[in-house]
Amino acid sequence: MPKVIDHDQRRSDIIDVTWGLIVKGGLEAATMREIAAEAGFANGALKHYFPGKDEIIQGTYERALGMVSSSVDQSVDGKTGLDALRAILYATAPLTPESITAGRVLMSFWERALSNEELHESYRKHLVAWRSGLATYIAQARAAGEIVTDTPDEQLVDEIVVVNAGANIMSLLAPDLSTPELLTAQLDAFFDRITRR
Repeated sequence: MPKVIDHDQRRSDIIDVTWGLIVKGGLEAATMREIAAEAGFANGALKHYFPGKDEIIQGTYERALGMVSSSVDQSVDGKTGLDALRAILYATAPLTPESITAGRVLMSFWERALSNEELHESYRKHLVAWRSGLATYIAQARAAGEIVTDTPDEQLVDEIVVVNAGANIMSLLAPDLSTPELLTAQLDAFFDRITRR
C-alpha cells in the first residue's frame, strides 16, 4: 500500500527549516539546496510542495506574521482605545527573544520584497491593515479623552510604524544600543507624551 503523505505537514516542515536557516544566516543561507538538504529532500523535491523560493519565503513570512498576530490577539483581547493601543505596541516590539527572532525573519522578507512585486504587495496589504487598526484604537482613545496631544492621528500612526520598524532593525544590527529596557522606556515616554494634560 502506498505511503500517505501529509502535504500540509511537509510544507510546515519546510517552513520550519527555512525559518531556522534564516535565523542562523539570513536570507542568503536559505538557498533551495540548503532547504532541501536540511529538510531531508532530494534536490528538486521541494517543487512538489512549493513552486519556488519566493513561495517558501512567503510561507515563512506568514509564519512570522502569525506569531506576531497571535501575540497581539492575546494582548488586545477585550481591550479598546488606549489600552488596546498600548497592548499592540508592546506586543509587536522586539522585547522578547521570540519577537526578536520573528523580526529577523521579517527583515529578510523585506529584503526579498524589494525585488519581488508579489511579495511587496503582500507586505503592503499587511501594512495597510496594521495602520488601519492603529488608527481605529487611536481614534477610540481620542474620543474617550485618553489621548490629548495636538499631534494628528495620522502622524501618530506614522510614528508608531517607523519606531517599530526601526526597533526591529536595531535589535538585530545593534542590540547593545537598543535593549528591551531602552525600548520599553521609549514606549513609556511615547504614551506619557500623548496622554499628558
